[in-house]
Amino acid sequence: MTKHAADAPQSTVPESALSHLRVLDLSRVLAGPWCTQMLADLGADVIKVERPGAGDDTRHWGPPFLKDAQGNDTTQAAYFTACNRNKRSITIDVAQPEGQALIRQMAVGSDILVENFKVGGLAQYGLDYASLKALNPRLIYCSVTGFGQDGPYAERAGYDLMIQAMTGMMSITGRADDVPGGGPLRVGVALTDLFTGVYAASAILAAIEVRHRTGEGQHIDMALLDVGMAILANQAGGFLNTGNVPRRQGNSHPSLAPYQDFPTQDGAMLLAIGNDGQFARFCQAVERPEWAVDPRFVSNTLRVKHRDVLIPAMEAITRTRTTAQWIALLEDKAVPCGPINDLGQAFADEQVKARGLAIKQPLATAVIAQTAIKSIASVASPLRLTATPPVLRRAPPMLGEHTDEVLAELGLDGPQRAALRRAGVV
Repeated sequence: MTKHAADAPQSTVPESALSHLRVLDLSRVLAGPWCTQMLADLGADVIKVERPGAGDDTRHWGPPFLKDAQGNDTTQAAYFTACNRNKRSITIDVAQPEGQALIRQMAVGSDILVENFKVGGLAQYGLDYASLKALNPRLIYCSVTGFGQDGPYAERAGYDLMIQAMTGMMSITGRADDVPGGGPLRVGVALTDLFTGVYAASAILAAIEVRHRTGEGQHIDMALLDVGMAILANQAGGFLNTGNVPRRQGNSHPSLAPYQDFPTQDGAMLLAIGNDGQFARFCQAVERPEWAVDPRFVSNTLRVKHRDVLIPAMEAITRTRTTAQWIALLEDKAVPCGPINDLGQAFADEQVKARGLAIKQPLATAVIAQTAIKSIASVASPLRLTATPPVLRRAPPMLGEHTDEVLAELGLDGPQRAALRRAGVV
């Protein structure tokens, strides 16, 4: 379980898996920050570079906004907090030569750099991979873009919604066109951004392993488009091997039945029956044992073929009990069944609470005095390493909160830092 460093004596705080690594984070919005938060949760020292006076775009993506001690909205958007904990924030204007020099100095002492500027955008500042590799051959440099470093779309900006539309994700998400509410839908979170962050973190850790053997870093080219196509998974596999274009079909599954939502006496529930044994146990539980031996339903393939008969028959039965009653009935029979929660219900779930998935991080005293925000809540890391679990060290930082600290580590004294501030470099 995720541990909070402030909640235990120093001697009991476990060593972090990546505490030996430093990450220079030049990314913003979601895909890059999600990647670097994963590395930060595992112990890496992540220094997030932001624009002076503005910061990461997501600091302003509200509502919702964080609340102060009196419950009033602040100017800090909650979006930023989802992907920037355990990091240190420093403000640097990379358009100024002095800012570029600071980035180069930081890159020399870093293991990993993550950026999501447009293709070639950092070359004009001498901060591209080739330039920084010459200064630090061990640097692992991860570029995150919409469409990759090459190809006819390389220069285009890429956004999650655009990628969900282009890859066909929206064509398989939502209800069919011929039913009420039918039409293409995006997934409720920025799925391709998030998966790109996860894939990027995996690629970075692979590059670290290669560096153990070769002593050399490398450039990683991550594209939202590539990831968006990859996470089509079985839907893409089905199309590529059959030529059949899948269509939207709501909450039902193209290859499994019954595997969807069902109406209940007081709402709806999910049944996720994935094999014949589960289906047989369901039939026994609802006193319809004949269904399990019906020639139309004896195998999953046949149930998919005859779902237009099976599903209405099941719906007539599922309407006779409440969702809670169905869960109680099926839970001990190994028939996958569950509620369809909103977020409030999800975070109130006993298993979610038992796993400690909602966490709260206190802010530094100086930050509280400045912002009137006492703590920030987020979702715990799902990475459960027994020997080196994620450790909560820092709440998502305020803009430039660690600028003086990081510049001092670079050897800049007070007057030098003050001069950079007067010049608008930091």
